[in-house]
Amino acid sequence: MGFYLNTGDIYALLTALCWSSAVILFDLSSRRLGSLQMNLLKNFIGMAGFVLTLLLLGEGFPKFSSIDLGLLVFSGVLGVALGDLLFLASLRRLGAGLNAIVSTSYSPAVFLFAFLMFKETITTQSYAGAVLVIAGITVGSLKNPAHSDNKDVLKGVVYGVGAQALTAYSVLLVRPIMESHSIIVVALVRFSTGFILSSLFLRISKGRNALTDTMKTGLKNPYLVTGALLGTYLSVILWLSGYKYTLAGRAAIYNQLSTILIILMAAVFLKEPMTTRKWLAVGLAVCGALLVSSA
Repeated sequence: MGFYLNTGDIYALLTALCWSSAVILFDLSSRRLGSLQMNLLKNFIGMAGFVLTLLLLGEGFPKFSSIDLGLLVFSGVLGVALGDLLFLASLRRLGAGLNAIVSTSYSPAVFLFAFLMFKETITTQSYAGAVLVIAGITVGSLKNPAHSDNKDVLKGVVYGVGAQALTAYSVLLVRPIMESHSIIVVALVRFSTGFILSSLFLRISKGRNALTDTMKTGLKNPYLVTGALLGTYLSVILWLSGYKYTLAGRAAIYNQLSTILIILMAAVFLKEPMTTRKWLAVGLAVCGALLVSSA
């Protein structure tokens, strides 16, 4: 049997490459900015990129039905305003390596929501894979020598799993809309929603001048700007394209390859130690994701 990649598979693989690079850059920038500030800035940069792309392509803004527009906005609230904020909060607490292990919960989440929303079958193999993913997260999280505060680690794990669940649900929510509308426009509506809500949250929590101060500081941060271009602009287009042109399970497993890339990049660029416990956790989690997505 030959190995074959369709167009959607290639998009999903490129997503993993772009996203893993972005996570390392976000980890570096998180040492200078808070989670809410990072979320606002990456949403702004992504939104600006989507608008510029539409202008260059000469595409106008299409007419959505009120139901579709409502779903896109709701998807942006869950997946961008809340999901990405939880992801960045998890990244700050766990670091890129351990956060990557927690992110393997994404594949089981995709399959669970695909079953609930589209009646896609959940097999015994999928259940077994989910157990391995949970085992990997547990092995990687408990008594982790790189983190002195176990309560902070637990919060990071909860935030990370929550982020993956919201991300999976939010993208499947708009999957039918992507079949008849531009990926760029779908991304623009979602991230515009995230930017607006992040701006409101920041003003409420930090005061009237917080937005201006955050923009001035953040746009001078090369790690955040580059990470946003890769992770919020380019990888989002590739990620949504993957879901549009291939099966959800195939897209999820190719996306999940970012776990290995992040672990390796964290060891090289962030000097995170590659312990036996971490390798065991990665092995369990990735095998679980493979089982789930190949079911």
